[in-house]
Amino acid sequence: MQQVVIVIHLMLVLALIGVVLLQRSEGGGLGIGGGGGFMTNRGAGNVLTRTTAILAGLFFLTSLVLSILAGMGRAPTAIIRGGPSVPAVPGTPPAGEGGGLLKQLQQGAPGSEPAPSAPAAPSGPAVPQSK
Repeated sequence: MQQVVIVIHLMLVLALIGVVLLQRSEGGGLGIGGGGGFMTNRGAGNVLTRTTAILAGLFFLTSLVLSILAGMGRAPTAIIRGGPSVPAVPGTPPAGEGGGLLKQLQQGAPGSEPAPSAPAAPSGPAVPQSK
């Protein structure tokens, strides 16, 4: 069913693009130029405008049907679940404590010693010592 509606939808899209391109714009567009003939400017404008409106309505309808068909097979899921929240990563504080990663880094990980500072670099160039 969904494939049939998609094919109809694509045909409507192509027809709508074609009808819009045929309409006479202020610059002339791709509209039929020249004098009289099968359709006058006034008649062509009315027919193309009406056709565009009908195709746009059908495009909207098929879009709506496609969205309904896409959502029919899905099971509803709850965004908010009841009960206490469980930390996703071990060692992270529960939701009520807050603080985040920056606070953990400033305080240090629990049960660990502070990292030793790097040794001071020599102030001058290294001179090899002779024996």
